[in-house]
This record gives sequence, C-alpha cells and structure tokens, in this order.
Amino acid sequence: MGNQKTKEPYVIKDVAGKLGQGFLRNPLTAVLGIVILTLGWIALNTMPREEDPQIAISGGGIIAAMPGASPIEIENIISKPLEKKLREVQGIENVYSMSMDNVGIVNVMYYIGENREDSNLKLYDKVMQNMDQMPKGVMQPLIKPFDIDIDVPIITVALYQTPDSKLSIVEFNEKVRDLRHKINGIDNVAKTTLQGASKEQYNVEVDMGKLSAYHLSMGQIMMAVKSLAANVPDVKGRTDDKKLVIFGISNAIESIDDINNVMVANYMGSPIYLRDVAHVEQSIDKQNFQKVEFIYRANDDKTQPFSKNIEQVTLTVSKLAGTNAVFVAQDVIKMIEGNVATFKKDGIGYTITRNYGERANAAVDELMHHLVITIIIIAIMLVFALGWRESLIVTFSVPAILAITLFIAYMTGQTMNRITLFAFLLSLGLLVDAAIIVIENIHRHLHSSGVEDKEMGELLVEATDEVGGPTNIATLAIIMTMVPMAFVGGMMGSFMKPIPYNVPVALFASLVVAYIFTPYLSLKLLKKPEHDEHHDMENNPYGICEICQGEHETHEHTKDSKDTKDVNRGEK
Repeated sequence: MGNQKTKEPYVIKDVAGKLGQGFLRNPLTAVLGIVILTLGWIALNTMPREEDPQIAISGGGIIAAMPGASPIEIENIISKPLEKKLREVQGIENVYSMSMDNVGIVNVMYYIGENREDSNLKLYDKVMQNMDQMPKGVMQPLIKPFDIDIDVPIITVALYQTPDSKLSIVEFNEKVRDLRHKINGIDNVAKTTLQGASKEQYNVEVDMGKLSAYHLSMGQIMMAVKSLAANVPDVKGRTDDKKLVIFGISNAIESIDDINNVMVANYMGSPIYLRDVAHVEQSIDKQNFQKVEFIYRANDDKTQPFSKNIEQVTLTVSKLAGTNAVFVAQDVIKMIEGNVATFKKDGIGYTITRNYGERANAAVDELMHHLVITIIIIAIMLVFALGWRESLIVTFSVPAILAITLFIAYMTGQTMNRITLFAFLLSLGLLVDAAIIVIENIHRHLHSSGVEDKEMGELLVEATDEVGGPTNIATLAIIMTMVPMAFVGGMMGSFMKPIPYNVPVALFASLVVAYIFTPYLSLKLLKKPEHDEHHDMENNPYGICEICQGEHETHEHTKDSKDTKDVNRGEK
C-alpha cells in the first residue's frame, strides 16, 4: 500500500464561515428562526398602515386685524413688516401674505422634513418678540399652525335626514354635533369638523315695501335689534359687611315674540314694532351659505339611477401623526354603527364617502399578495435549477429576511405603506441572491469527488466560507447604490424615503440569514450522495477507482469477482 497523504483541516477565513460554524449545530438556531418569524408577524399586524408614507409638510398662518384700515394700510404696516421678521426664522421656506380690509394674513411654509412642533414654537416666538413694533390699533395676532397629518381627514361621513324624519333642521344639526363630540373621544382621533352644518338663530325677513311706507331704513332695524341682543355679564362685588353679591341680567331676546315686539321707531305718534315691517322665524344661519348636497346610487348598483339631491352634513375625522389609519377608521365606523338604532329612530341616514383606512389596508394587502406570489415563483424556479430540498431552504430565507426588515422598520417608527412594500418587492430578487449562492456552492461540494471523506458539517462550513468574501462585496456594492437616495430632498425625497431606509437593511439581513440558516437547514435536509464502492469495469477499463483517484492508491478489479487487491499505480 502506498503512503496516504493526510488532508489538513479547512481554515475558516471569512465571517460567513464563522457564522455558519457557530450556528450549525447550535440547538438555539431553530428557536432563533421561530423568534424572527414571530417578530415579523407581530410587526406586520401592528405597524401603522397608511396608503402613502408620512411626509412632514407643515406651516402656519398669522392673522392680524386692524379695524378700519384699508388694504394698502394693512400691507404697509402689518404684512410687509411681518414678512421681513418671519424670514429671520430658520426652517421657513416660503412666506405669503394677503392684505384685505381690516385684516392682514401672512402664511408661512416650512421646509419639508422640519419638525412641526419646533417650527411652530419658533414662529410664535418671533411674532411675540416683535409685538412692540406693531402700530396702534392692531389687535393681538392670531397664530394658526397647520399640518398635513392632522388637517387631512382619513374618513368622511355624509349625514342626512331620511324622508320619514320628524326632526327639524335645528334638531338634526344638534344630533350631528352630539355624534361629533362622541367621535372626538376616540383614541388617536386628532380633529373633527362639520361641513355644511348650521346653527340656530332668529331670522328677520324685512319687507322693503313696508319699510319704505314707514320711511324707515335698514340701519334703524339693525340698531333696534342690536340694542337688545347684548348679553350683560355677571357682576361680582363685596358689600361693606363682607358679603359677596352676584347678579346678572339675562338676554332680552329669548323668543320670537321678544323680537316681534321690538320698537323700531315712532310714526306720527304711533310706535312701529318690528312685526309691522318684518317676518321673524326661528331657523338656521342662512347667510353663511354652507349648504351641502349629495347624490348616490342604491347599493352601489350602476344600473340604478342616481337619487335626488339630498341636503347633508359632512363629518370629517383626522388622525394623529404616526398612528394606524386602519384602526382609527375602524373605531370611527364602529362608533357610528353603534348609533344606527338611534339614527333609525330619529330618521337620520349616513353614507361613508371616504375611508382612507380601508384604502390603505387594501393597498397593503394587495402588495403583500403580490409578494407571496413572487416568493412562490422563485421557489418553483429553484426546484428545477437545484432541487426541491434546496428550493425549500432558499424559500425559508425570504420570509425570515422580510421579518427582520419589518421588525426593524417598526422599531424605528416607520409605517406600512405602498412605498415600503415596493422597497421589499424591488429588493426581493436581491434578497435570495446570497442564499442561492451559498446553497449552490453547498450543492457543488456535495457532488464533487472525494466528498465521502469529509464530514458533513465541515463540508457545509467550507462551502459557506468559500463564497463569503465575494458575496459580501457584491451585497455591499448594491447597498451603496441605494444610500444616495436617502439624501434626495424635497417632496420626492420624503416620499421615496422607505426605499433607502429598508432596502439596505433587507440586503444586510439576507447575508446574515444566508450564513446562519442555509448551512443549518442543509445539515437537516441535505445528504451526501451515495457512491458505489466498486465500479463497472466496462466504464473503467483501466481498473482505476475514480473515488481513490485523488489519493495515491488505486484498486484492480476483476469482472468475475468482487474481491480486490491493492496495487501500486503503474503496475497494471
């Protein structure tokens, strides 16, 4: 027998081999995989869902009134000085002003991405610091900040009176305001508004013909009503014997009769009352022109004609920034549905005209559906390329990578939206790249010569370590192509932020998953191919065993016997 060369053990050179060796036979590797998938599932179901990513667009308005001033005066003494001072504030991108009779309005727009609370505080400070420069007669400025996350509603509901309703228009509006008050108490609801709502008031319809007949003017009518329409506040004081006296005078107008009996003037010695020249009714504020109507089809059936125009009040609901639009919308709808019995009794109908939460949920579910389809397609392709066991190993890596990325996105305060899932779809082909490279090299090692002399664990670690360096460099190069996108400014930069935030994380996670779980699952699922100890002499006419060819020994075989004897190479 010739001298046999002892093979030196493989020396691990890359972090890929170290990770593979460290987790190959570790009993906690399976637990780690379960924990990763569980965290991803939790993140998927608890992350705030939105149709579009959050964009920090905010600004504010300063309203300064000066009664009696003309637009030119307002521009010169209020608008222009305010514009100059506001441009000193860091973070303000644009300043716009409007000058009108009696009032000036200066609007500011912050740079996209500026912190809303900090910017509003700086805006308020700048205005208050310069109050001493305001001219006499200017009232205290009103500062109104606005924010896209709070001012844009996520759900709108049209409330209207059904034909069998017995409520007056005033009572209907009170019911709507009660519902609005209840919705304001829902968690994460930021603001609610009513569009088309009316307030109760007394309407005085003056007959111009009678007014002329009595030689009266509208000014006299207004002064007569105004003289009795003022509330006198409660007065508190102390007497000489230290007793507290509280008294007040009620409003002189409490009913239609009070208004009808208002004396406007004297005509030829006879008093003229308001009822003589006008008709008074208890109704709503007609002068605000806030009437809103809508039409609809029954059961959304396109074959049915539209209904007649129906007067309605639109209730809008906005959510707090960073909260789940789906959950907030569901809570609002649940609250409304809980009042259906009361609505039916009062003759009130409702239609949800906008549901941002439903749209956001549908968009996320649709992209998740496409994500699953893509994973299945990749798995089927790998079955034909490598085999079903290898395909199963690579397929596991995809949900594991997505789970890690989703959990990190959840911990960093991101939301689930179309752009986030688009980032996952964009990088899906890259995510399986590392796992495919590792499993392909393992497959090659398992089918190479001399494989039966290697222990399975050693083979898997060696195959993983061999491709670690090139795979790391290739993945790093792809990550570097995504990083510059994070520095894009403006609206587009904020909108596309989830891509540079999530794709590099997903690619890095793909390396870790490929180096940890691919060797581990290969040890569980793959086996070394079986080699026959003896080979057919017809396929091996020289009597040299292919298995031993790499060594310095060979075997001589005979067709009639399975016995072998060792001979030195060359003594054939």
